[in-house]
Amino acid sequence: MAALVLVFPPLPRLRGLLQRCWGRLERGLLPGFSGGQSPPWGPALAVQGPAFLPEPVKDTTESNEAPSLLDSILWMAAPKKRRTIEVNRCRRRNPNKLIKVKTNIDVCPECGNLKQKHVLCGYCYAKVKAETRLIRLEMHKKEGGPFNAPTVETVVLYDGEKPTEKDEGKRIIERARKRPSWFVQN
Repeated sequence: MAALVLVFPPLPRLRGLLQRCWGRLERGLLPGFSGGQSPPWGPALAVQGPAFLPEPVKDTTESNEAPSLLDSILWMAAPKKRRTIEVNRCRRRNPNKLIKVKTNIDVCPECGNLKQKHVLCGYCYAKVKAETRLIRLEMHKKEGGPFNAPTVETVVLYDGEKPTEKDEGKRIIERARKRPSWFVQN
């Protein structure tokens, strides 16, 4: 048993639909430009005027061609030849575009990791950040939130440290661990 299936390409129907729509646009827009009345429901279309509107022909040969939308397109320049791989690689691998070699690398005196000169060591900074977070948690536990904090200076004391006379009237936070070498006492 064989079945016959007919397939109609949509191109002729689509072409007819586009031609009908273009004709309606021309009938609705061009009479309004040439002095006639265009209907109030006509669509607004912004196109470069001189290339779109029909102009009187000044030369002696008569031409019945309608203006094309391609006449109003500004054509841009295009390369004549493809760039070769060698040229592309030379352009991309230009020494001015490569990453510069850093000569200002030094060893951190605290932890021994490499760091840039005059820049804080990233490893040490991570340790300081973690310790600061733990100190803030201790403050939060002691006072119950940021809005209950006293308006006095804070002193952090580690194991084996006692407050001095200068610490009178200051907020004292005690940490149950040995003081880190990078966290100096004032």
